[in-house]
Amino acid sequence: MDVAITGSSGLIGTALVDALGAAGHRVVRVVRGVRDTAPGDAVAWDPKAGTIDAGGLDGIDAVVHLAGAGIGDRRWNDAYKRELLDSRVLGTGLLARTLAGLSRPPGVLVSASAVGWYGDRGDEVLDETSGPGTGFLADLCQQWETAADPARAAGIRVAHTRSGIVLSPRGGALKKELPLFKFGLGGRFGTGKQWQSWIALDDEVSAIIHLLTADIAGPVNLTAPHPVTNAEMTKTLGTVLHRPTVLPVPSFGPKLLLGPELAAVLLFEGQRVLPRVLEASGFTFAHPDLEGALRSLLTHP
Repeated sequence: MDVAITGSSGLIGTALVDALGAAGHRVVRVVRGVRDTAPGDAVAWDPKAGTIDAGGLDGIDAVVHLAGAGIGDRRWNDAYKRELLDSRVLGTGLLARTLAGLSRPPGVLVSASAVGWYGDRGDEVLDETSGPGTGFLADLCQQWETAADPARAAGIRVAHTRSGIVLSPRGGALKKELPLFKFGLGGRFGTGKQWQSWIALDDEVSAIIHLLTADIAGPVNLTAPHPVTNAEMTKTLGTVLHRPTVLPVPSFGPKLLLGPELAAVLLFEGQRVLPRVLEASGFTFAHPDLEGALRSLLTHP
């Protein structure tokens, strides 16, 4: 299978490229600058300028769209919130319109989204039939998914991967937390009652590959079947690392460092999300439980 990937240099994209290559598939990277790649192995695009090499995508079997500015990379101000929105909506729209206009379009577009679509919902159990939430991140995710409509209208199967916290010591939230926890300075955030829907990186990648051939369209929650509260997450990580986790992190510190809105979204709000569509399709998680996932990740990073 020939698979085009945007965001191929990110945490998920890098692991996905490796897994697809190991399985014998050909990967075509969709990148902003085509260099240091063999002919035919990269396609140039510039979402801000609205340009893309459509010919390089003609005849591709599948597309995985992962590109977008990092939610937690910078403090949120009006300019960066616009960048977060544009990097997803403009890029997805450009890609969807381009794929829809090809003479030989792909059969499937797997387009990234996030559990932030559901907003902060407390203890409510959420699945793909649940309604959208409110707030900036929920609005962003809704516009992000809607931007793929041209591909859907052209008959391309579109699956939106609403990912939870992707766990890996090589990047994301876990990489940032590990140094503190290893020194015994890790603790729950605030009350610790906020739900965290998580997934191990290798399950995230396996689920995306599964969606390339599974007959699934629409939203798909990419989360492990057993979400945990932040207090449970903290305690489990401390147990695996053999470190205490007795000191809670008060809200004022992260709010001062990250800004109140970003700190709330990343640390003090959450969603209790279940992967019902993925499980109904026959997908099997390698790491359904948090402790087993962390032990595997930290033993074989």
